[in-house]
Amino acid sequence: MTSFSPGSGRRVAPRSQLSSDAPRRDLSGTWRFHFATRPDLAPADACRVDFDDSGWDEIPVPSHWVLQGRPEWGRPIYTNIDYPFPVDPPFVPDENPTGDYRVEFTVDDAFLTGGARAHLRFGGVESLCIATMNGTPVGVVRGSRLAQELDVTDELVVGSNVLHLRVHQWSSNTYLEDQDQWWLPGVFREVELLSRPGAGIDDVWLRADFDPETGHGTLVPEIRAGAEAFPVTVAVEELGVSTTFATPSQVAPVPMGEVEPWSADVPRLYEAVVSNAAETITVRTGFRRVEVVGHEWRVNGVKLRLRGVNRHEYHPDLGRVFDREAAREGLLLMKRHNINAIRTAHYPPHPELLALADELGFWVIDECDYETHGFEAGGWVDNPSDDPRWRETLLDRVERFFERDKNHPCVVAWSLGNEAHTGANTAAMAAWLHRRDPGRPVHYEPDFDGRYSDVVSRMYASPEELRFLSEGLGNNKLGAPGRAAALAERPMILCEYAHAMGNGSAQLDVYEELFDTLPQWHGGFVWEWRDHGLRTHTDDGREFFAYGGDFGEEIHDGNFVTDGMVLSDGTPSPMLAEFAAVCSPIKLVVDDLGLVIENRRHDGDTSDLRFVVVDEVAGELVARHEISVDPIWPDGAEDLDIPDPPAGVDGEVWRTARAELAADTDWAPAGHVVAFHQVRISAPPAAGARVAEREADEPTDRDGVLVLGRARLDARTGDLVELGGHPVSGPRLELWRPPTDNDRLGTSSAFVTTDRNTNNLVDHGGPTHADGWRAAGLDRLQRRVLAVEVGEDSIRVRHRYAAAAGRDAVVVELLWRSIEGELVLAADAQPTRGWPGGWPRIGLHLVLPPGVEDVEWFGTGPNENYPDSRRAAVVGRFLSRVPDLTIDYARPQESGHRGDLRWLELPGIGLRIAADEVAGARPGFTLRRHDVREVTAADHPHELPEPTATHLYLDAAQRGIGTLLSDPDVRPEHELRPRAAQWSLRFSAAPERA
Repeated sequence: MTSFSPGSGRRVAPRSQLSSDAPRRDLSGTWRFHFATRPDLAPADACRVDFDDSGWDEIPVPSHWVLQGRPEWGRPIYTNIDYPFPVDPPFVPDENPTGDYRVEFTVDDAFLTGGARAHLRFGGVESLCIATMNGTPVGVVRGSRLAQELDVTDELVVGSNVLHLRVHQWSSNTYLEDQDQWWLPGVFREVELLSRPGAGIDDVWLRADFDPETGHGTLVPEIRAGAEAFPVTVAVEELGVSTTFATPSQVAPVPMGEVEPWSADVPRLYEAVVSNAAETITVRTGFRRVEVVGHEWRVNGVKLRLRGVNRHEYHPDLGRVFDREAAREGLLLMKRHNINAIRTAHYPPHPELLALADELGFWVIDECDYETHGFEAGGWVDNPSDDPRWRETLLDRVERFFERDKNHPCVVAWSLGNEAHTGANTAAMAAWLHRRDPGRPVHYEPDFDGRYSDVVSRMYASPEELRFLSEGLGNNKLGAPGRAAALAERPMILCEYAHAMGNGSAQLDVYEELFDTLPQWHGGFVWEWRDHGLRTHTDDGREFFAYGGDFGEEIHDGNFVTDGMVLSDGTPSPMLAEFAAVCSPIKLVVDDLGLVIENRRHDGDTSDLRFVVVDEVAGELVARHEISVDPIWPDGAEDLDIPDPPAGVDGEVWRTARAELAADTDWAPAGHVVAFHQVRISAPPAAGARVAEREADEPTDRDGVLVLGRARLDARTGDLVELGGHPVSGPRLELWRPPTDNDRLGTSSAFVTTDRNTNNLVDHGGPTHADGWRAAGLDRLQRRVLAVEVGEDSIRVRHRYAAAAGRDAVVVELLWRSIEGELVLAADAQPTRGWPGGWPRIGLHLVLPPGVEDVEWFGTGPNENYPDSRRAAVVGRFLSRVPDLTIDYARPQESGHRGDLRWLELPGIGLRIAADEVAGARPGFTLRRHDVREVTAADHPHELPEPTATHLYLDAAQRGIGTLLSDPDVRPEHELRPRAAQWSLRFSAAPERA
């Protein structure tokens, strides 16, 4: 367990995972299992063939033993950076959970005839596996997410066989696998028995090159086999090519003639067959050329544009056990949201994931199984990247990683690992890859100086840093200043950006513009694709998705494991729609005069799309035009004339252009929207002038209740108590929002206090934004009634809001009038001078009856949107159930805001609220079943109390969402400083529905 070696025993040289007609046996299924809390409690003779395991439990293989609903077998642990045990390499705790596995299987004589060898292949075991076949030790397997084959020919017998595995959760190699994920021990990928023919083909690498100048392909085969395996034939039937090599020395490149190249846009695959007298191997290959030319990273002669995500292996019930259908659905969801690239964080995925990426079309940065982030706190002392004792193991890891995945056309770069600092060993890993595969570049973000990697890579860089790196200004905060100019001559990517934890990240458009305009930048990979909550149930059976700490871990990193654009249950978050809108490779600009279409795809034209322009008046469709246009090639654009919008109409006119799929595809149906753009053509007439011209009702006092049209107000406080016959309460000033993960975890450094001319804009040492808001008392404002004045045609109410022990205050004036059945409210909020910091919102809170089920509104939608994340929003009329307006993020937080409200209707209580422009702005709204304090208090959605009311927040302004780890969070234009605010609202009876 404490060895520095990469493994031992009858290890077979690393090779591809090939599709062969040679016999194979999948040993997946139900195995016998024994759990011990430490190795010395494991049964001593469990490897013996005649050992009696009848008293053992059963376990499915593949699986993780901590996910079997047996707390006595241990529980999942989540850490982001820290190791869950003392950092004392290569030692691990004596309390080392240990699982013993046994399975009995049979083979017939066909499996071993003709001089065949038997290989036992492990796809993935965490973290150390000691394998015994029929009582004889055959090997020790290390490298949890790396394949390893053992030669068991001498131990395998015709008939019944017994395989025993002893798996330890912790080992010396655990120090190399600190990868921001759940620690989940067990045999979690397939265990297979392979029959390798005596004159078989040991390995094949088909390098399928494409010449973009001629359009011709070349297949460059590398065949690992003994002389007795020849002759070997390589054939691509579809291209009419078949070449036979009589001897190993004759193996040479095979011209293929004109071919269709592979790309993420057009993932054209060909079936190549490599065969000899002993076996036939099938390889799906794609012709493409990957190269770095100056500061451009090119595929098929065209600069790459990466619109990517980081992807961990994850299933809410199975952990890292691979579910092919679930993985395929995940990739299809990526395609539907304009994602074209994947970084396999932070280890090689199941090989079927890469096969799906080949088929569906993704650029992949394939990452080695290596991260040592927990050494950072100790100044990287004894870090394996620069410790010669680990050199053999790290070179072994990169070899096994590369050899398994080398045939996949989707892989356009090899990554050495993640957050393991730098040193002689990582440099040696890069050198090995450069020798073995000169074509594909090597990526490694911690190589800040670019000494041995080919791509400049950064995490969570601010927009300013992107510019500085591109310009080579010499102020590269992570690398040596003297290297800045050299780095500016390299391709650049953000291997992680836009941290997607909870309600975030925003500001995607800021980065997208820089990726499009700075020549070295090729895009980036959002952190990350999906939340990793584990499906769990409370004692009374309520389902929830657990994160760090929910299993009683001694140390953990909370809900940092739920930081994706897709929730743990597979629900897309609003950020995913925002990504799709911002990062679409089809760009549209529409106005009243015309439509501009720009194609920024890698190599796909627009023949698969139809272009539609629709006009709406007051949210109602009045015209739809399908625009005829010839296919536009990549980097091409068309400026088209389109029909005039409606004129002379009484209402707000909006025009929307859409690029839609013209026919069904493998990843989306016809009509799927690939890109859109919306513009307002004309504004509605101002409502305020119409209201002012009408006569107002006179309020009356009935025993302490002020009656004003449809409304009843408390004569003492001025609060609404009834509206349209329904009990209500408020409105009261609200400055608090349930902190988002960015609010709660992001420091309160901001552009007003940070030098924007420096590169290091993120200060992780200060209080969080939520800390500052709490210090200002925004979550505990107290109210004092200043006045309730009843006039001839109005009621004027003045309130003062301030926190205990504080002097800062906001005075709110509410002017109520009733005009021809409409209750009209003019509200004004004025803060005193000297408020420190910022506010999350300026809103009015109205408490409505419980059980309000449905809402219709005219404003932005359909998803929640905020000042810095609204590219996916359009103005229109929308219907929703109230519970569907908010998102069940893993940790409850601010959710459900929709800006630019014109009106909303609540048919369940017959209420309509119209919002008029004030100084060119309209309020947004949030409608949910819990108030902001109930949401703030809950750690999980299931902890929210039973609703007792419906809460409507009408916000004159909301602070942006920002992003946790880059920038000083929210950009200055989306910060919310204490300021005055006004509202102009009209309450009336909702119209009857048909």
